[in-house]
Amino acid sequence: MSLETLDLENPRRYEFLTKIRLEDPGAVARAAAARVKHPGAVLGKQNFIVAADHPARGALAAQGQPTAMANRRELLDRLQIALSNPAVDGVLASPDIMDDLLLLRALDGKLVFGSMNRGGLAGFVNEFDDRFTGHTAEALAALGADGGKMLTRIALGDPVTAQFLEATAKAIDSLTSRGLIAMVEPFLSAWVDGKVRNDLSADAVVKSIGIASSLGATSAYTWMKLPVVEEMERVMAATTMPTVLLGGDPAGHQDDVFAEWGKALALPGVQGLTVGRTLLYPADGDVAGAVAAAASLLHTEEITPSVSKETMR
Repeated sequence: MSLETLDLENPRRYEFLTKIRLEDPGAVARAAAARVKHPGAVLGKQNFIVAADHPARGALAAQGQPTAMANRRELLDRLQIALSNPAVDGVLASPDIMDDLLLLRALDGKLVFGSMNRGGLAGFVNEFDDRFTGHTAEALAALGADGGKMLTRIALGDPVTAQFLEATAKAIDSLTSRGLIAMVEPFLSAWVDGKVRNDLSADAVVKSIGIASSLGATSAYTWMKLPVVEEMERVMAATTMPTVLLGGDPAGHQDDVFAEWGKALALPGVQGLTVGRTLLYPADGDVAGAVAAAASLLHTEEITPSVSKETMR
């Protein structure tokens, strides 16, 4: 079924996915094997990756609506609209959504990142125990994916952080041993009034980068996934790793959010956007328009860095 022939009013429009899952579950692996791969990331040609792994940890809210992402049919509609824009060259998804998109043949020519740790459920009494319950490195390699992403919340006041960082390091090692990208999304976080809050100050983001960058036996395949905060110049000076910017669920006006993204995208080391709810559930409901507006911010010219002889000595 193509996007052009999709009847958005038909509640049975994705029933064929249920039939495949019921009668021919091996079709997912065959679809992955037949998928046309992305040619690979290049410095300066910023990547635009759509994120769709929020429901896996019970985070269904967007634009102030607590269950905005609960309707899977509608989410798949919105994802297909976003992925149909040629500027969108990747997806970050949990296994269930990834399998749907593979069966829909929506991932040809796209970068594919699996979501690995989804055990820190939103509102869970022990939310920082964010166990690896999603994609494994072995499964991602079998799918022909480009890498895996891990949310890395560092809670200095919660003892579970130590074992979680160890698990994250092992996950990074498992990815890198297969030549897969480890997309690490670090935050310094804490319990505040019974809820997990991320510290979005520049100092906190810089500190989180230092901790997350050193996880695993090598950082050769590590990317950073970072929030856009004040003093982004100082934040980006804290790492040499390819960095994609996350969107979160901002409360500000879309034009203001995009303006901040635009400034951050101009900084050295920023390789693009990995954004979900902001674009899939825009305030005006125009997914195609929001995606196109975000795409217009990206830089697409390949860069040849200048390196002095003194630097290389």
